[in-house]
Amino acid sequence: MTEQKFSYKEAMIYSQRVAQMSKALWKAVEKDWQQWIKPFDLNINEHHILWISYHLQGATISDIAKFGVMHVSTAFNFSKKLEERGYLKFFKKDDDRRNTYVSVTEEGEELLLGMNEHYHDSKHEILEGSLPIKSIYGKFPEFLEVMSVIRNIYGEDFMEIFELGFNRIDHTFDDDLGHKREPWEIAEIAELQTVEEK
Repeated sequence: MTEQKFSYKEAMIYSQRVAQMSKALWKAVEKDWQQWIKPFDLNINEHHILWISYHLQGATISDIAKFGVMHVSTAFNFSKKLEERGYLKFFKKDDDRRNTYVSVTEEGEELLLGMNEHYHDSKHEILEGSLPIKSIYGKFPEFLEVMSVIRNIYGEDFMEIFELGFNRIDHTFDDDLGHKREPWEIAEIAELQTVEEK
């Protein structure tokens, strides 16, 4: 630990506050997530692996474990179950025979798109709890301080993968999430954003 610039009491209160808030938040997130995916006969690990694989487009089992914040054996075992159901396929790259890669099959992509279309069919307490903030500030909470803590724990590459997934959702789907944009639509959006940034 670096040179101490805080009291033990302050550190303990901070750690316990984060633990309690994280546990409370996770309970609501877990409930929302389970209700959303239940009709599709997936558990949270399976959905998370499918989602990560879809957005990373050829992820290693290690990538899935790291980004999914799960043990490598968990990532591998649930990926195998998804493969058995026809949603993922395993492969090796010619230039990298050591790592096992996974990609989403057509059936897996159809499942994810179907889930997106039915996102609002279930209740989402996290969304409901955030709406008053969006109403006041015009946007959902961004959790910048929390993201900074996560970056300091898991590293910059974790945050890059984190942002990549959400950027792909933003660019790949229309606002209703049910319609996957065509490649030409994605290119037009990227071009417009480049112009706006200049």
